[in-house]
Amino acid sequence: MTAIAERMSKLEQSIERAVQALHSDGGASPVLVAVVKELEKKLGKARDTIQGGDATKVREAVVEVEQAADSAKAAAEADSGAKEETRAEIVAAHDRVCRLKAGM
Repeated sequence: MTAIAERMSKLEQSIERAVQALHSDGGASPVLVAVVKELEKKLGKARDTIQGGDATKVREAVVEVEQAADSAKAAAEADSGAKEETRAEIVAAHDRVCRLKAGM
């Protein structure tokens, strides 16, 4: 497994934890749910791109994931109904994607 694929796997796990926290959080807003779904969608696209191996396309896909993670973090921080655990998992996923991009 390449280094990027390994880091991507850890990012997937982090986003999955955020999704699980969100699904068990009855106070989370529909906006937060939608933004995190978009993050999952971008992650899926990036996963497919990484398998293709084109470095330029991989970086572009990771940038898209980072942008979606930025939106998810902002939505989580603004959602006063979401539990602290939910917000923390979303912020952790955001931070992981930022580290992934920085390491490219």
